[in-house]
Amino acid sequence: MKTDLLRIKVYFFLFVVLLLAGTMGFAAVENLSIMDAFYFSIVTMATVGYGDITPHTVVGKILALVLIVGGVGTFLSVVASITDMFANRREEELRREKLNMVTGLFFSEMGNGLVRHLVILDPDARQLQAVLKIDGKWKNADFPKALSKLEQCPLAVDLMRGELPVLKEYLQSKAELLLRLIENPVVHEHEYFSDLLRAVFHLRDELLHRNELTTIPDSDRKHLEGDLVRVYRLLTFAWLRYMQYLKNNYGYLFSLAVRTNPFDPGANATVIDPDS
Repeated sequence: MKTDLLRIKVYFFLFVVLLLAGTMGFAAVENLSIMDAFYFSIVTMATVGYGDITPHTVVGKILALVLIVGGVGTFLSVVASITDMFANRREEELRREKLNMVTGLFFSEMGNGLVRHLVILDPDARQLQAVLKIDGKWKNADFPKALSKLEQCPLAVDLMRGELPVLKEYLQSKAELLLRLIENPVVHEHEYFSDLLRAVFHLRDELLHRNELTTIPDSDRKHLEGDLVRVYRLLTFAWLRYMQYLKNNYGYLFSLAVRTNPFDPGANATVIDPDS
C-alpha cells in the first residue's frame, strides 16, 4: 500500500510539472492566454486532441511532442496507479477477511482450549485475567490500552502447577486441525499468525518426543516452559487482536466470544438478564 501511494505521488508530481511547463510554454511561444494554454496542455496529455487549438511555431510543436510523449505516459500512469491501489486495497481486505475466518476457526476449535490449559500453568494468571476481562461495554480505544498493558505483563508458566500429559493429549487430538491450518495459503500471508501456528506445532512435537512427562529434569522442564511461554504470548496477542476485529465487524460473534472468554474463569456462554 505504501509503495502504491509513493508511485502515485511520483507520477502525479511529474504530471503537474509537465502540465505547468506546457501551460507556461504554450502561453509564451504560441501567444495563448493562460486558460487556453492550460486547456491545450490538458487535452494533449489526456490524448483527447480536439484540434481546436494547435501549435503554429516550431518551439510550440516541439513542446507538444514532449507533452505527448511524457505527459500522456504520466497521465496514464497516475490513472493506472490509482486503479491498482484500489484493487490492491480490496484484495488486501479480502485476504484479511479470510485470515480472520481462519483465526476464528483456530480459536473456536483449539485456541481457547489451549489458553485455558496455559492459564492453569500461569502463576500470575490473575494479572493477565484483569487485563483481558473484556465485556460488551469495551470501546475501540480500550483495545490499544489492553495491548499496551499486555506488552508490559510478564507472562510465565510453571509446569509444577499442571499435568503435561493432559496438555500433550490435547495437542495430539488437534493434530489434523493444525496440519490443515498450516497448509492453508492464507496463513502464510500473515507472519504473526503463522508464527503462532509454528510455535504451537513445535510445542506439540516437543511433547510427543518425550515418553515420560511426569518426571523430567529441571533443565528439560525450563526448556519446555520456554516453549510454552512463547505459545502463551503469541496466543494472547492474537486473541486480543481477533477480539477487536470481532468488536468492529461482527457484534454477534463478539458477544459469544466475550461470554466464552478463556481468560475469564467466570465466563459462561449462557445469556443472563442482568435485571433478573
